[in-house]
Amino acid sequence: MNVSGQDFFLGYERSDGKIGTRNRLLVIAPIDCSIELARKIAEKVEDSVAVTQTYGCREDSMLISQFVGSAKNPNIAGVLIVGLGCETLTGELLKEKIEDSGKPVHNITIQDEGGTVNTYEKGVNILKKMRMDANNLKREPFPLNKLTLALECGGSDTTSGLAANPALGIAANKLLDAGGTVIFGETQEMIGTQHILAKRAVNKQVADDIYKIIEDQMARLKARGIESRWMSKGNIDGGLTTIEEKSLGSIQKGGTNPIQGVLYNNWDRFDTPGKPGLYIMDGPSFDVASVTHLVAAGAQIVCFTSGRGSTTGHAIAPVIKITGNSSTYDKLEDNIDINAGSVLDGSESLNDVGERIFNKIIHTASGEQTKAEIHGLYEFNIYRKNRATEHLLGHC
Repeated sequence: MNVSGQDFFLGYERSDGKIGTRNRLLVIAPIDCSIELARKIAEKVEDSVAVTQTYGCREDSMLISQFVGSAKNPNIAGVLIVGLGCETLTGELLKEKIEDSGKPVHNITIQDEGGTVNTYEKGVNILKKMRMDANNLKREPFPLNKLTLALECGGSDTTSGLAANPALGIAANKLLDAGGTVIFGETQEMIGTQHILAKRAVNKQVADDIYKIIEDQMARLKARGIESRWMSKGNIDGGLTTIEEKSLGSIQKGGTNPIQGVLYNNWDRFDTPGKPGLYIMDGPSFDVASVTHLVAAGAQIVCFTSGRGSTTGHAIAPVIKITGNSSTYDKLEDNIDINAGSVLDGSESLNDVGERIFNKIIHTASGEQTKAEIHGLYEFNIYRKNRATEHLLGHC
């Protein structure tokens, strides 16, 4: 079916009414003690991925919210939890929180099943049955108001703010104008732009929230002895001189539409968009962890800009890579989907590239594989705030 009309995409409808752009199975190891077996199980069944976290076996609401949000993402058709059996963050706890999505969820533990061999055989059988059921679903057309797009940037250079991010902002505007939802995060990369973002807030509460999350992030960095104006070596080598310069380029990817709200990720809450529109997520600046936050909030597709170049994909959602640097594209063409460097080369306008990105979003949402998917790059990382730092700041 042709999707060039741009007013719909082809997705999988879930029992809760949400629409997936992928039909993937998720294997969760609640702690890293069981991740290797979880991976071996996932490797035996088509389009299955295994994920874990590395903060230990504690029952922690920030870890739980990201696991549960990832499992509830409409790109996931079914979930298998593979635990060791003595962890405090139990598979049963996760299962109970995921089940209300209506998708199949199974929980097994190595200790209860009697070791690696028995757990492997049972896990593979469960996953194969879920795959057979998932394969009965077929893609159908859905309006763009069913689509949530996550925006990310990493390995930025001067071309990111001049070409890639502004072009992505045009594509984001087009999706928002069609009734879709867009989320961007990386609070640290908004430092110095709070007054600009606050002017776009739909009301005073949202404006206040924008100021709060950015000022809190600056205080958080200071409490940990990190200079708030810190940038990575790659950013500096790429020609960026200050965090404010980087931030001014970074926020361009969010387009120009009004900001409907700020989504918080704290120990007592993990927000998701309540209605279509543009949202800021208060999240980490680390690329993969940031994408995990955005996907756990419901994004079914990701656009990721990188001037220096990046290879990362994601376990839950397809990641479209965009660069504003033609030299980077030439070097990493097998990893990057769109070259926005044509804007700086003078061969295309920002609007032209924004249109290309928008078309790529629709085709990817409808099943076209990204280069990260072609290479089997399915990164996943959960980020947990430092509780001691948050106590110092009075945040928990």
